[in-house]
Amino acid sequence: MPRVTNAPASRERRKRVVKAAKGYRGNRGKLYRYAADATRKAKQYAYRDRKTRKRNLRALWIVRINAALKEFDLTYSKFIAGLAKAKIEVDRKILADLAVSEPGAFAQVVKLVKA
Repeated sequence: MPRVTNAPASRERRKRVVKAAKGYRGNRGKLYRYAADATRKAKQYAYRDRKTRKRNLRALWIVRINAALKEFDLTYSKFIAGLAKAKIEVDRKILADLAVSEPGAFAQVVKLVKA
């Protein structure tokens, strides 16, 4: 019985890893040994940072809303509490977009919250 290796599958697997590391600097983009580590880390960072991006964007929206509320002499926390009391269900992303792109519409929302 002849000896059988797994060479085609192994080569394909290594080629796939090196191809995924295309564009990485130095050996990380050329040699399997280093490309494997680099792509593994890249996947870890990508997974972690998808969660982090959500946090960062929410913080950005809050900052934008708070900045827009300064001219109405209203704090962010009182504004959000007022939204809840007025039963206005608009998320922070939309509020931040209104505050930046359509100040008139944002002013209407603030007026409803104050009333």
